[in-house]
Amino acid sequence: MVVPGKIESLPAIAQYVLQAACLAQLNEQTAYRLRLAVDEIATNIITHGYAARAAEGSLTLWAVLEESCLLIHLEDTGQHFDPNQAPPPNLRTPPESRAPGGLGIYLAQWGVDQVRYERLPGGNRTTFVVQRCCRQQPGPGSPPA
Repeated sequence: MVVPGKIESLPAIAQYVLQAACLAQLNEQTAYRLRLAVDEIATNIITHGYAARAAEGSLTLWAVLEESCLLIHLEDTGQHFDPNQAPPPNLRTPPESRAPGGLGIYLAQWGVDQVRYERLPGGNRTTFVVQRCCRQQPGPGSPPA
């Protein structure tokens, strides 16, 4: 699936991810967390990688269904950015004292079993990995793996 790197593409991305989750027979909670993770990273790509630089680009998604897991690959042509290198938010600071934003990457990492990053010659590939069975559900406030 290839969509324009615009906010208006987010519903189509969510639908694609949920269809892949259904095919993988993920439970409702795991499917929701996967959709949230992909949405958060896609939103960051669109707002920081494209719109903030007045650049145009696209997002390419594809799913790989393996026996033990579902992988969602998300590629973009924005500037290189590894979400795994972002500093974790300080959740001990009261919300009213924190700068807005900064939780999207944390939510993405919290919602799936693994977030992988690859730097490509023309951009980035982020891969979201979710185990298809026996997934340990982290509790609220649990740090991402």
